[in-house]
Amino acid sequence: MTIRTVTAALAGATLLAGAAAAQDNPQVGGADMFADRTIVENAVNSPIHTTLVAAVQQAELVDTLNSAGPFTVFAPTDEAFGRLSEDSLNALMMDENQEQLAQILTCHVVATEAMSGAIAGMIADDGGVHPVPTVGGCTLQAEMSGDEIMLTDENGRTATVTIADVDQSNGVIHVIDRVLLPAGQAG
Repeated sequence: MTIRTVTAALAGATLLAGAAAAQDNPQVGGADMFADRTIVENAVNSPIHTTLVAAVQQAELVDTLNSAGPFTVFAPTDEAFGRLSEDSLNALMMDENQEQLAQILTCHVVATEAMSGAIAGMIADDGGVHPVPTVGGCTLQAEMSGDEIMLTDENGRTATVTIADVDQSNGVIHVIDRVLLPAGQAG
């Protein structure tokens, strides 16, 4: 089964519903995000994160991202994953590449809750660039471009935070427009 097939199946699935209000959280892909739900519970509701959800499932990271945290997740959209070659993406989704996929995904996760204001403050305190160590062992470089937070991976690939401060019960999600990779990995 290819990633595109898994993505299509997830997109067509009936997603979580609940009576809780979005509590002033930004919508993601037109879907309400709920501060009383976990990162995974909200991600499956986002129509622009179906590839990320499939990858988290394949990498067996669902339980981790459903745990107490707190976590900050820089969440690449389906369009961001689409910037990778289809062959590379399909290869990453193979069982034999599960460890590599898990490392890539955890290079988008920080073991603390950091809202955008705090990140901007750290960037300012560090003279314009703040190192962000991730759970996956990568160090991202955060900087500001106007009012936008930019993240650069160890390969020089830059992602922009397009939706910030999506509060979760176990952390925060910042939506990004590019998949970040560990040193030496090309996409």
